[in-house]
Amino acid sequence: MRVLAGELKGQRLITPKGRTTRPTADQVRIACLDTLMPYLEAGPFLDLFAGAGGVGIEGLSRGAPSAVFVEEDRAAIAALADNVKRLGLGERARIIRADVTRALATLASEGARFAVVFLDPPYDSLQSAETLDRLGEGACLAPGAIVVAQHPTKVPPAPNCGALGLWKSRRFGETTLTFFRARA
Repeated sequence: MRVLAGELKGQRLITPKGRTTRPTADQVRIACLDTLMPYLEAGPFLDLFAGAGGVGIEGLSRGAPSAVFVEEDRAAIAALADNVKRLGLGERARIIRADVTRALATLASEGARFAVVFLDPPYDSLQSAETLDRLGEGACLAPGAIVVAQHPTKVPPAPNCGALGLWKSRRFGETTLTFFRARA
């Protein structure tokens, strides 16, 4: 896997071995980040269920000022930390090893607000709806933030989750990206 665009274009990303993480396909990453380009410079990027960090690192490469990566799998954290260090992103990246619910509570208590949030939970879990509901509370979102959920096409999220309203979706076979906007 490589960074696809921006200042880090072409840089190789380490991914963990095994089946516990599922890297976002290049076609999906390109479509996602191309859609997010106008919003990346507006503030920090939050990559939930980050795996090796491919989407958040792509966001940093394309102009996000900083990123927070949340992941709990040990092998994924090791790959993510290696990617951040090797690419010289240490001052712009924070890695949190925790489950997403706990990490969001911590970030909210710190007053962290994000302009862009990406979440790609395991497809066989119920964490997408729970995470969108938590994000919809607005505690970690900047006004007008964009939230993107990657999910199985057959399991779409609700069109409204608290402060989040459906903006658009893009389908890639069995994978869909659903974009939400936070009300200001």
